[in-house]
Amino acid sequence: MLPHDTIKSHILISTDILSEFEKLQNKLQPLRVVGFIEEKFKLEHAKAVVSEAYISESQTKYIVLGSKSFGVEAQNSLLKVFEEPPKNIEFIIISPTKSNLLPTVRSRLPIFKGKITHEIKEFDMNLTKIDYAKVFAFLKTNSRISRIEAKELVEVIYARATVVDKLILSNEQLEIFDKAYRLLELNSRPQSVLALILMSFTHAD
Repeated sequence: MLPHDTIKSHILISTDILSEFEKLQNKLQPLRVVGFIEEKFKLEHAKAVVSEAYISESQTKYIVLGSKSFGVEAQNSLLKVFEEPPKNIEFIIISPTKSNLLPTVRSRLPIFKGKITHEIKEFDMNLTKIDYAKVFAFLKTNSRISRIEAKELVEVIYARATVVDKLILSNEQLEIFDKAYRLLELNSRPQSVLALILMSFTHAD
């Protein structure tokens, strides 16, 4: 077990949010662990986190934020306190996928993998040989995909492009990936967002 002073603020990717929170409570005893575990993490929850963070502590206090979905407004309101946390405050975010979190949040905290209890979405299309027919077939297959599943797929497509197919993405393509996360947070149709990404590869040389 790690000593308390080595456990710093971080993001934990896990689908078993409650179990991970309970493990943290046990591991970090006798230090205070304050949990904000919500189905959807909203601005009101973020404000409560900030208020809790500014309650002075003589020893390290861990504030745990766990949710299947983090709102954009809520995340933006936490950026300052993540970047300049009050004395003796450490933050731990538990999320089932990195794509739930804004790039600005991910850049402020190290990311670790916890327990993943479902298979990640598969994407076997070679992006160097993509064409309109393959795109339309893929979209038809995924016509009923959920927003959370679409977020996972965006992440998988990015990994496929950069790691497997070894493509160097243009600035326009990188912007499209960033835009995709924002659109899914705003409840855009997952099919439309996936189409936006895949069509950018049909024009890539």
